Amino acid sequence: MKARRTAAAILATFAVATAAGQSAKKKIVVAGVGQAMVEQLRTVAPAGVEIVGAAPTQVAAEIADADALISGQITRQQLAAAKQLKWVQILNAGAEDYIPILKGTDVTLTNLKVVLGPEVADHAMALLLALTRGLYETIPARKWEVPRDIGRVTELQGKTAVIVGVGGVGMQIAQRAAAFGMTVLGVDPKDAAPPTVSKMMKPDQLDSVLSGADVLFVTVPETPATKGMIGAKQFGELKRGAFFICVSRGTIYSTDALVDALTNRRLAGAGLDVTDPEPLPSNHPLWKFENVLITPHIAGASDAASERVIDLLEENIRLFAAGQPLRNVVDKEKGY
Repeated sequence: MKARRTAAAILATFAVATAAGQSAKKKIVVAGVGQAMVEQLRTVAPAGVEIVGAAPTQVAAEIADADALISGQITRQQLAAAKQLKWVQILNAGAEDYIPILKGTDVTLTNLKVVLGPEVADHAMALLLALTRGLYETIPARKWEVPRDIGRVTELQGKTAVIVGVGGVGMQIAQRAAAFGMTVLGVDPKDAAPPTVSKMMKPDQLDSVLSGADVLFVTVPETPATKGMIGAKQFGELKRGAFFICVSRGTIYSTDALVDALTNRRLAGAGLDVTDPEPLPSNHPLWKFENVLITPHIAGASDAASERVIDLLEENIRLFAAGQPLRNVVDKEKGY
């Protein structure tokens, strides 16, 4: 009888231990992606991780006992429902909408910075080349027609590009601009200059280099420090005949000041993948300028983007399961 009780006790202890082990499994809720991606993440997830796919309406319920969330958004209501959330992976590079929600919490926030760098840089150069080569005239014409002022078609070799924000996108633009024979100057809080950047300046030195810029690229994320940093003063100090390209956030530059600079022919043209507001109203003054190219915030799209995104998600899931530092952690104080 005693032996039978001892065996029963051992089995009970084993059952409790097994249940505890199962409950210790890390739960990661994945929302805002297709089922195929959910299944792929399940396939590669470590044994101690449970991947749970959720529709937007299911997130609040599923997040209650989740350790992590991979999603295109998180709301204050969802965060309030989360009892043990430790990590949020957002599915874009800009974190300005998420920081106010997660700031002051112990939740680690990661994003897609660097991951979308190549295609955004390609898009920035495409906007610039369409302007410098007069393609904004010849392509819409749909006929054999020389640009009205062929003498204004611009060669990039020997020109100076100023890149505001030398992060994942800015470094990729620097590589491309340097390959075209341009001198590249960077404006960024970091001190180290990538090999393709001739000189780095701090953000408070921006105005000192604008007069020599043939092209001004804006790739900084939206933060309290960068919002509205390109205004009437900066456009006024920019070299006459320069090109303005922005592919990060429309709130970084003053739309009114840009309209004035174009009206006064201070600028030779502008390429914008981002505006404020978005979408840009059909009656907005920017639409009237032939030398302003506007695309609907699509610079991050490419045939290779999904693969790099999945690679990052898979790696961060493995790192999270192992309790190791994650990639692309956002500094919630700095905003990027």
